[in-house]
Amino acid sequence: MRIYQLLGSIPLVFLWVVIPVFVNASIIDDIKAKITNKNNDIATLESEIKEYENKIVEKQKEAHNLGNAIDALDITRKKIQGDISLTGNKIENTNLNIEKLSYEISEKEVDIQLNKKIIAETMRNVQEIDDNSLVEVFINHSNLSEFWGDIEDMQVLQDKIQSNLSSLRERKSALSAARGESENYKVELVSLKTSYSNQKKVADIARDEKNNLLRDTQNQQSKFETLVAEKREKKRQFEQELLSFEADLKDALDPASIPGARSGILSWPVKNVVITQYYGNTSFATKNPSVYNGKGHNGIDLGVSIGTEILSPREGKVVGAGNTDSVCPNASYGKWMLVEHDNGLSTLHAHLSLISKPVGSQVGKGSVIGYSGNTGYSTGPHLHFTVFASDAVGIGNLKSRICNATYEIPLLTKKGGYLNPLSYLPEL
Repeated sequence: MRIYQLLGSIPLVFLWVVIPVFVNASIIDDIKAKITNKNNDIATLESEIKEYENKIVEKQKEAHNLGNAIDALDITRKKIQGDISLTGNKIENTNLNIEKLSYEISEKEVDIQLNKKIIAETMRNVQEIDDNSLVEVFINHSNLSEFWGDIEDMQVLQDKIQSNLSSLRERKSALSAARGESENYKVELVSLKTSYSNQKKVADIARDEKNNLLRDTQNQQSKFETLVAEKREKKRQFEQELLSFEADLKDALDPASIPGARSGILSWPVKNVVITQYYGNTSFATKNPSVYNGKGHNGIDLGVSIGTEILSPREGKVVGAGNTDSVCPNASYGKWMLVEHDNGLSTLHAHLSLISKPVGSQVGKGSVIGYSGNTGYSTGPHLHFTVFASDAVGIGNLKSRICNATYEIPLLTKKGGYLNPLSYLPEL
């Protein structure tokens, strides 16, 4: 019997598995089309959000009056609603990608089973031939030509086995990659769902901020100006109390406890960087002693709209978080969090609308730790970003005469603990 006649059952194996693969291919194509449409929706939303951000920046450049403040809050809410819609679309897109990968994984598993069956069938047929000695095979053939033909068929079979083994390894590798990609999408999905929930909370905060502004000013410019003046006076007094506390410090920072100044040791805490105030004795600090007491700015301010994601600039641990508005509204950092990093540096993120990581949390570089806002003393939404030497900062209590209460905030424990953030951030 010719060797190829022993393989007559193999085509039946193909028939057994091809039909479900064909069905899956049709479903996968449909899912891919949905993903493409969803990506188009995402691109449109991202463009709309960018327009809102530009409008907010323009509003902040205009004269600081009640009308502009209300307009900025209205635009901010639209921008946050856009963020919510964008995240919702990303969630749907991620679910579609997970569904697509599930079908692809199923398809690859069928491919693997197919290859296993083909290899097993081929090996059985080869074994059947190998059971006969070469002499027996020769005797059973009527002529030498037919004998050598079967020898050639044997080589073809061996080549086929090797080919199927290679194909099997490739499919197993592709299956492993698809499963890994699916797991990554699932992790991304959890993060997106958290962002979606947090963005809805930020939208409520923005709504409440507008309502509070209208309540406190009764839609009158004169009352708005009085409110701003009161905030500035509270800020001045808070700064003076903080400076008095720091002036009494006895110990000095050991320079060896911090890394040398080098670009990129920390990453930017926001994706789109716009510096509105620099560190130290800036021209603004000099011209506005009522705000900074002429002593300089202990960090940098980054212009961002309410609800912007705040990112951890390096791996670290959240060692403190709080809200000074609960003690004395509009005077200090508002909602703040302090992250201690693994290189002797700690970073303060202030004026937040929402803190998304509790104290004690480990955070990765670039992970979302909160959302920007307008809490504490702030004449407009921004992020206040301070870099401390970890060895010279702690969470402490500062008694305040402004509101006859006590703040819990990051405080210097050694002189020289404030560091210029631009010494460690990437160059722009």
